[in-house]
Amino acid sequence: MPAGRALSTAFGLLMVAATALVAEGPSLVGAALAVVAVAFGIRFAGAATLAVMISVVVALFADAPPMSTALAGIAAAAYLVLRYSGSVESVVTAPTAVGALGFSAIGLGATVIPVSVPWLPLAAPVAILVSYVIVVKPLLAQRR
Repeated sequence: MPAGRALSTAFGLLMVAATALVAEGPSLVGAALAVVAVAFGIRFAGAATLAVMISVVVALFADAPPMSTALAGIAAAAYLVLRYSGSVESVVTAPTAVGALGFSAIGLGATVIPVSVPWLPLAAPVAILVSYVIVVKPLLAQRR
């Protein structure tokens, strides 16, 4: 097994373990299915995506704590990036690592700050759309 596949499999198993820490009952069955999907992901790349989706569902139903969910998210990002890439050297870059760690830190920060603003969930999609347009605008200008 190439180094990239072995490393991606290790991150996949870490992802499942982080979401399954508090799993019981049906969530534990889901975690077992995610492990099977990680095993199939060694050969079939599509199974890796399925493993991540199953792990998200396990974290949701097991009511996993924010820190283990953040760890699972970082591991899932590393798992998918390494699994879908040709070589480890081509994808393990500073922007990739900073992006994964930064978004996880922002997510953890959002769970720590107790905000009770009733309209905030309505503003989130707009904020995401605006931030997307800000990021994509320079790329669109280059095409012209």
